[in-house]
Amino acid sequence: MRSIAKTRSRLHPFWALAPVPLALVALVAFGAFAGLTSALELGAAVALGAAGVHYFRRFGHSARVLAGSQRDALTDSLTGLGNRRRLMDDLSDALSDARAASPRLLMLFDLDGFKRYNDAYGHPAGDALLARLGARLDASVTPDGAAYRLGGDEFCVLIGDDSRTAALADAAAHAVTETGDGFTLSASQGTVLLPLEAETPQRALQVADERLYVEKDSRRRSASETETRQVLAHALRGRVPEIGERLRGVPGLTRAVARALRLDGEELEVTVRAAELHDIGMLSVPDAILAKPDPLDTLEWEIVCQHTLVGERILSTAPALMPVARLVRSTHERWDGAGYPDGLSGDQIPRGARVIAACVAFEAIVSERPYRSARSRRAALAELQRCAGSQFDPAAVAVLREIVNGGGHPPVADTGDAPRRISDSGNLTGSRSSRQHLRAQGRDRRHWKGSPR
Repeated sequence: MRSIAKTRSRLHPFWALAPVPLALVALVAFGAFAGLTSALELGAAVALGAAGVHYFRRFGHSARVLAGSQRDALTDSLTGLGNRRRLMDDLSDALSDARAASPRLLMLFDLDGFKRYNDAYGHPAGDALLARLGARLDASVTPDGAAYRLGGDEFCVLIGDDSRTAALADAAAHAVTETGDGFTLSASQGTVLLPLEAETPQRALQVADERLYVEKDSRRRSASETETRQVLAHALRGRVPEIGERLRGVPGLTRAVARALRLDGEELEVTVRAAELHDIGMLSVPDAILAKPDPLDTLEWEIVCQHTLVGERILSTAPALMPVARLVRSTHERWDGAGYPDGLSGDQIPRGARVIAACVAFEAIVSERPYRSARSRRAALAELQRCAGSQFDPAAVAVLREIVNGGGHPPVADTGDAPRRISDSGNLTGSRSSRQHLRAQGRDRRHWKGSPR
């Protein structure tokens, strides 16, 4: 009985109307037997007309329900965007129409930080956020493309080929980001050109997904590295407070000089990070040595000269900082080979380390210290120029001068500071700060006070 009821339900409204024609046939047969043919024919016609009207009304209702069900099957209920099934249909159409000369762009997005947002603000707030992002994503590509939500915190857009494709892609990427009080939401992405990089909908999504998670993994490593660097820099500033002042200027100047010397990509970023952490090994130097006003003895100097090796070991504990660690090791080498710890010279010294050495020296000379006043930029440049080719890479010094004098750094003030002369040993003489800095860079054991400060 239950199966029959289910069958009747599936056949509705046809099953509900089935008794009507049967009753009419019986009525006509009775009329013919009783001689009431004309009246019954009229009644039958009226009944059939009423049944027809009722039938078409029910049919129209069923058609609307069916159309609504089909629409719901292709739409995400939270955002109103197309869902995965709709995307697969549209991808099939796009692949059949797209040509190599006019490819379509598929972009897959996965939100970074959405779980933390959901946990912090609750699921209703999370749903509202997804709805906002979905609306912005749809607006960013309409009418030249379509937006979809694939479930959870995954979104997607399919953009047609025209002159605005790059701008639409940028707008879509921006649409799925949001910053508020206590949270920042971004999105990793994977892109595919159709049909150049995929010929089926399934393959297109697979390639986009693989590329998305490569970027997401890279972002995770970058975030972890950033947190590690911040912790180490904070520890270093707490241990040697004067270094905190120098950290504000050295990385920026290093980036400018490195770029001018055509360091780019990963090499540039590693150089800037090494500039920030080049003195991390000073954490191992005892306070008695750091604060000692008198010349260091041989043992104390040897301890100081180990700080680049200690820095390398500290940074090497974080796999993402291994390239930074190798560069930090060489930041106290000298162009003439008299530096430490490996006695490298000239082009044997990594380019990034040569840039850092010059920038650290400049910032040390022009910065205020508790035990002496800052010197002018003009004087600092003169000292570096006199040591170019012995202590510093001449190319790095030349570029640094151009940047400082050309406006890439605060302009050099002509205060009338006389240039300092170079001693017979090749180190600068003159102010206490420059002697301390350059002796710490070289092998002079007569005096040292801290790292290049």
